[in-house]
Amino acid sequence: MNNVLELKIVNELNPYSFFIPSYQRGYKWTPKEVIDLLNDINEFTPRMIDSTNEKTWYCLQPIVIKNRNGADYEVIDGQQRLTTIYLILYYLNQDFVENKRDRLFSLDYETRTNTKIFLEKIEDEKNYENIDFYHINEAFKAISEWFDKQDSRFDKGEFRSKLKYNSKIIWYESTEEDSISIFTRINIGKIPLTNAELIKALFLNSSNFDKEQIDKLRLKQLEIASEWDNIENSLQDDRFWYFLTGNEVSTNRIEFIFNIMNEENDETDTYSTFRYFNNKFKIKSQSNIEKNWKEVKDYFQRFNEWFSERDLYHKIGYLICTEQTTIKELYITSNKSSKSSFKNYLDVLIKNGVSGVQLDNLQYGDKHVRNILLLYNILTMLNNEKDNSRFPFDLYKNESWDIEHITSVKDSLPDKNRDAWLKDAIVFIDSEKEDAEQLIKRAKECDTSNDTQFKSVFEDIVLHFNSEIDDEDINDISNLSLLDSETNRGYKNAIFPIKRKTIINRDKAGTFIPLCTKNVFLKYFSEYPPKISFWTQDDRNKYEEDLYNVLHNFISSGDSNG
Repeated sequence: MNNVLELKIVNELNPYSFFIPSYQRGYKWTPKEVIDLLNDINEFTPRMIDSTNEKTWYCLQPIVIKNRNGADYEVIDGQQRLTTIYLILYYLNQDFVENKRDRLFSLDYETRTNTKIFLEKIEDEKNYENIDFYHINEAFKAISEWFDKQDSRFDKGEFRSKLKYNSKIIWYESTEEDSISIFTRINIGKIPLTNAELIKALFLNSSNFDKEQIDKLRLKQLEIASEWDNIENSLQDDRFWYFLTGNEVSTNRIEFIFNIMNEENDETDTYSTFRYFNNKFKIKSQSNIEKNWKEVKDYFQRFNEWFSERDLYHKIGYLICTEQTTIKELYITSNKSSKSSFKNYLDVLIKNGVSGVQLDNLQYGDKHVRNILLLYNILTMLNNEKDNSRFPFDLYKNESWDIEHITSVKDSLPDKNRDAWLKDAIVFIDSEKEDAEQLIKRAKECDTSNDTQFKSVFEDIVLHFNSEIDDEDINDISNLSLLDSETNRGYKNAIFPIKRKTIINRDKAGTFIPLCTKNVFLKYFSEYPPKISFWTQDDRNKYEEDLYNVLHNFISSGDSNG
């Protein structure tokens, strides 16, 4: 890879000439964008970097250029920033007599042949020769007014120093022949100027290797490039990615590792991670490259180990999913622990996350219910050592999952498809019950457009199916399960047998149904022969008992079961 990637302080740009080709639009920055840049530079305070003689610097983001000849460069991307930097420097230059002024870099536009001359002596004209002159002059006026408005505490000399010597631009010099192709990729969002691709250039840049060993150089470049692709491809597996992260979207997923490694993260700086790695490459040697690359691979290999081991996968996945810790914190801890003590540490974290929660007291709407049911499903899966199935954290994070009542609640009246709701319910009404015949008749004759009439029939049908459940227990955790929202929306507040039928059909179709939810609706906890169409008090008790048995090592059972 021969592309050049480096950081240049603003003062280092002065010897260059920049050419803006015809395929680019003219200068279009508004006064607001100009003032935002001035404020950012002014608010930045350089500080000494620990154990070095260097100061921190303000990042002006990338410019993409291509060498035309010597110090002459074609600007493929970044001309708006370059022009604005030039205008600020031009303004600051006016403080000095002409022979003491800096010789600034030049800008020449292919389609605006007089722009170079205009920029060398900016004048406030009434009749502009072209629209670029107007926008450039408006930007320059904004710069002048900004400086005029600063109070007595403002030090222009300090600002000048911050811009010239403490501000750096990411200099990305491409050797690709077709400039228009590069420009097109930039403008459709495919230019490799994410932190990840900039860091990749650092690892593969020939200038960081010993050029006297060209064969070893090429071999090492190919090795890193191949391993890079393997890591990226592995992270593109959503099962792996969402096990490690929240529901983040990222094109270059390897950047996740670099962000974790960044010990000097600055959330206000888009290129903070690149800057961190750029400092690590101050020593230009193959051994330094290998050391830095090994560190990247160590992170990936540790994550892959966690992903591959079923117990670690589920417990770490749960902790990340419930935001009780971060992957970075886990990595740091694992480096200081044996494998067994690290596993104990995970159990302690899980216990701490549900500390003080009592199952007896959990009700629908409680903030702990979702995490408790998630943990219940995960531990149930882990308790079966012969089962190799895995909880799909990618589905859990990408789909909106609900806490669902196992049997329906009478205070949630369907507002749509009422005829269908009654028709489905009639099929499952227990004809042996005393009220069955009259209830079926009322359901068939019900005018569903009459809210009062429908509400009366609806509540009596719900009561028919919930006759063995105390109404005050309807919101207990023993009547709650975890379910994806699409399945839940599919039956709304349906009666138990309709919910059961829907879940069975979706399970047959390949929809992931959490193991414990499936166990509930398939009546795996119930005595044989179960009452298939009813969620009974006995079902509820058996379900509650299983919750306690599975979770007892992590959570308080409550007074009645303590």
